[in-house]
Amino acid sequence: MINLNPTPLYRESLSLLTDLYQLTMGYGYVKAGIAEREAIFHLFFRRYPFGGNLAIAAGLQMAVEWLQQFQFDRSDLDFLSILCGNDGHPLFDDAYLRYLSDLRLSCDIDALPEGTLVHPHQPLLRVRGSLLQGQLIETALLNILNFQTLIATKAARVCQAALGGSVLEFGLRRAQGIDGALSASRAAYIGGCAATSNVLAAKRYGIPVRGTHAHSWVMCFDTELEAFEQYAQAMPNNCIFLVDTYDTLEGIKNAIRVGEQLRQRGYRLGGIRLDSGDMAQLSIAARQLLDQAGFADARIVASNDLDENSIADLQAQGAQIAVWGVGTNLVTAADQPALGGVYKLGAIKDEQGNWEYRIKLSETAIKTSNPGCLQVRRYRGADGNISADMLYDELDPPTEHRIVGYDGASLHTISPLDYADLLIPVLRKGSLVAELPTLSDIRQYAQTQIAAYQAALHFRCGLAHNLHQRKTNMVNQHRILRP
Repeated sequence: MINLNPTPLYRESLSLLTDLYQLTMGYGYVKAGIAEREAIFHLFFRRYPFGGNLAIAAGLQMAVEWLQQFQFDRSDLDFLSILCGNDGHPLFDDAYLRYLSDLRLSCDIDALPEGTLVHPHQPLLRVRGSLLQGQLIETALLNILNFQTLIATKAARVCQAALGGSVLEFGLRRAQGIDGALSASRAAYIGGCAATSNVLAAKRYGIPVRGTHAHSWVMCFDTELEAFEQYAQAMPNNCIFLVDTYDTLEGIKNAIRVGEQLRQRGYRLGGIRLDSGDMAQLSIAARQLLDQAGFADARIVASNDLDENSIADLQAQGAQIAVWGVGTNLVTAADQPALGGVYKLGAIKDEQGNWEYRIKLSETAIKTSNPGCLQVRRYRGADGNISADMLYDELDPPTEHRIVGYDGASLHTISPLDYADLLIPVLRKGSLVAELPTLSDIRQYAQTQIAAYQAALHFRCGLAHNLHQRKTNMVNQHRILRP
């Protein structure tokens, strides 16, 4: 029985997984008497990763696990007590440390379900609670959701390039540490990868695991043929032979010889793996040799620094590859190693308990934030496919189905045939209120989302008309007040 709810990877407190300025701001909030003011924060990104047109939300379950364990223990407080300011005196006083010691998470968290297709400016997660708590959890949430969303999206792009072929995540040895490896394996599976080479990830998350042998196995024997024969004797039910240690075409022929021996013993040759050379031509030659020998069901696996672009190029050349082993470029997101997600304040209550909207301005229009308590409303057309997304303010819900493009230049009226709000309650007063799905269910949901989006003939995304008007008014007001 696979354990889908394993014990935490780390046993010690991770509440100090934050930037120092979160704690210094928290100290300032306490001193200013506003730490307990209710506030709303949103976590989102501003641009599609990899120059694409979609992203897959991922990492929520790990974020929830971190939030549920959030509490400063004695060792955390002892460490904070020895930090000093520029004058050599303690950075934090004893009263603040006692405040942190008594702190228990009581925020409301709403989030996109993992596997949801998400677009720029749409919150992956919304935090509503005390100003100080919302500030202290920012860094860890960004760390977890940024990376897994990035890798899930990269995996989706790689799987699309594979045109129905299986993609195996092979990135453990090149990943950015233990956390990076486990998170990448999990996110890659959400994005569409069929399996991983990472055995610990397979154990913790229930991901299928795959692997046979490396070049070192072949090099341990006097001949390549002997190496394949010995492997077939040891593991006749797991034979995919790596054929390019010496001469690739000869390696394919040796694999076929051992495949014939396996067949006589009642087993089957799983396939061969190519890891270097002209993979398009070698895969075509391999397919011909395998078919001629009666191994039409033997699969050709390719690896060697693949990504969506190299896979698409090999597909265009007619490569006969059924399984793609993708490692470094997937788990490190080599062409864009960070999502760039941000966390911004949308509203805060005043002394009388009334909501006040907040907006972050910038000379760069894309960096101007959206005020309010934001929600995403997704519309579907008569064909069931995604047709539009509206970002709106729950504190002032729209009364019409009109959206304005983020550039402010386009206005569209939507036919409200079918729609649903995407951010769902996850935590209330710090307690879990949502039933978190299994990883396989998240993966299936992501594939359904991608298919519905790709089938859409037209898609529009923007702000509710009234939210756009408020944002415009706030920007103009700040410009007038600017000295």
